[in-house]
Amino acid sequence: MKNIILQIALPYIRFFLIFFSIITLFRGHNFPGGGFIGGLMFSGAFIFQALAWDVADSRKTLKIRPAHMIGTGLFTAFISALSGIVSGRPILSGIWIDIPLLKSYSVKLGTPLLFDIGVYLTVSGVVLFLIFTIMEEWQWK
Repeated sequence: MKNIILQIALPYIRFFLIFFSIITLFRGHNFPGGGFIGGLMFSGAFIFQALAWDVADSRKTLKIRPAHMIGTGLFTAFISALSGIVSGRPILSGIWIDIPLLKSYSVKLGTPLLFDIGVYLTVSGVVLFLIFTIMEEWQWK
């Protein structure tokens, strides 16, 4: 069922859901749940669009197939897991590098963030794949 209120509010809802999903991903990358919850929020943005318009419109806006998101996410998490072994440490060991940005400020990037990005992509892809498939099968209008 198409809802005019949801259609009008959708660009704002989608923007804020994606924005806060990315914040959740980066805020939670050293804590449990950052990639998972962020991936659910990202999926919610496109599920709202599928509810407001239809699945085809949501797929067109997404511009990447959910199956490709799943594969990319699993590969990213796998590379993160193997980076510990390559460096002579146990699997899933955290490795960090410092990237200096200013004279007194640097950013620490590590394999936990890479793993969370993989979880983010995998969760987003799985949820979107399942919901889009169900909506298409039931011919959700």
